[in-house]
Amino acid sequence: MSYQRYPWTPALAAACLLCSLAAGAQTASSGTSTTEREIQSLFKALQQSDCEFARNGQWYSASEASAHLQRKYSYLQKRDLAPTAEAFIARAASQSSMSGKPYLVRCPGQPEVRSQQWFEAQLAQARTAQ
Repeated sequence: MSYQRYPWTPALAAACLLCSLAAGAQTASSGTSTTEREIQSLFKALQQSDCEFARNGQWYSASEASAHLQRKYSYLQKRDLAPTAEAFIARAASQSSMSGKPYLVRCPGQPEVRSQQWFEAQLAQARTAQ
C-alpha cells in the first residue's frame, strides 16, 4: 500500500494512535475515578440525610459531620491512605483518630448504629444503583 495511492493513511494512523492513547489514559485513571465517585456519593448521602453523628460523645448535624470527614479525607488523600471507599470508611468515617471511640449515627425512626455500618450500607446502595 503506497501513501500516494492512499494519502489519508498517515492521518488515519495518527487518529487511531490518539484514540488508543486517550482510551488508555481513561482506563488507567478509572480506578481512581471510581473510588472518588464512590466517596463523593457517601458525602452526598451524608449531607442529604436527616441523621445526626456522634463524635467523642457530642452529637453533630450531618453537614457538620460531613465537613469534619472531608477534612479527614483530604488528609488521607495527601498520604495515599484512601485508595478505596472501604479504606476511607475504615480510616476516616468509623472512629475518632484522637480518642479511638467509634462514631455513631442516629437517623429519625431508626436505631442508633455505628457510622461504619451506616457508611457501608450507603456504599452498597451506591454500588447497586450504578
